[in-house]
Amino acid sequence: MSKPNNLILQTATALIAFILLGFSVYLFFAGHNSPGGGFIGGLVTAAAVVLLYMAYGIDFVNKILPINFRALISVGLLVAFLTGVGSFLFDVPFLSHTFGYFEFPIFGEVELATAMLFDLGVYLTVVGVTVTIIINIANDTKAEV
Repeated sequence: MSKPNNLILQTATALIAFILLGFSVYLFFAGHNSPGGGFIGGLVTAAAVVLLYMAYGIDFVNKILPINFRALISVGLLVAFLTGVGSFLFDVPFLSHTFGYFEFPIFGEVELATAMLFDLGVYLTVVGVTVTIIINIANDTKAEV
């Protein structure tokens, strides 16, 4: 496999991917009270990962980011499912949630909700599915050429 050699794309990607990942984290945590959440955060993260693949090539990114994205799909679905089923332990309807306020040293008082666990499952699933699809399309296109 040939290594991409586009210095401008690689330089820009180093900055843009970092910004996208930071924005993704913001969207994930803001999603409970304003637009965002696990789905949109997952799409932004997947865009950053795909950008890294385009700029640096599959081999390099797999070396620095050794994630099995197919397994990530399963983990995400399991987290989302267990969050929903966890409601039954407290004799409340499926996917019922609760929240509380917790004090953290740097951040101060933060609201944490069980809906964040469900969003985490959605986030992991969306990242896994999106990156898997894009990489498979890239591999199929490369095989045809």
